[in-house]
Amino acid sequence: MKILSLSDVELETMYKKDLKERYPDIDMVIGCGDLPMSYLEFIVNSLGVPLYYVRGNHAPRIIHSYKSDFEQPTCGVNLHHRVYHDCRGTILAGIEGSLSYNRGPHQYTQGEMWELVLSMAPKLMLNRMLYGRYLDIFVTHAPPWKIHDEKDLPHQGIKAFVWFDKVFKPRYHLHGHIHVYKQYTKILTELGATKILNTFGFQISEY
Repeated sequence: MKILSLSDVELETMYKKDLKERYPDIDMVIGCGDLPMSYLEFIVNSLGVPLYYVRGNHAPRIIHSYKSDFEQPTCGVNLHHRVYHDCRGTILAGIEGSLSYNRGPHQYTQGEMWELVLSMAPKLMLNRMLYGRYLDIFVTHAPPWKIHDEKDLPHQGIKAFVWFDKVFKPRYHLHGHIHVYKQYTKILTELGATKILNTFGFQISEY
């Protein structure tokens, strides 16, 4: 299965009629935040695949879509604070937003992030009992603490995410939020069994 993951910046190359011809074997699109819903809609409608996403710290309350304006997207599955089984049997979970720096929407303290993560643990433990694994893909906007993050408060990583990856061992942890402008910037880190990938712009992963 091939996953197209995206975050933070719209790319002109994605707004092309030949998108399906260029990426014919994509099975799933994952949005890691701070992208217009109209952009994600165009991509998944062009590729004919499902969309799973979390919202970033810059996400507006009202979302502008091709069809209408609304508070909750109708295209795709919002993974925030959810453990979700897709039709292929892939288990996904997600957490939106970033660390709180001005108390805006989709911002959380480290303590609030711990509460969100820990409250998903019972469902993940049940997955382990029923399916032999906790989950496959963890989707967040912010990165884990000290992995791909930066020193300023808005871009510091989340401590609870490091614990989450070590304990629940997702195959992939896909995140956004950290912009990449230099070629040598590290975007892929392995933490135990988990590949942590910064999806700034777009990335293609095989699962």
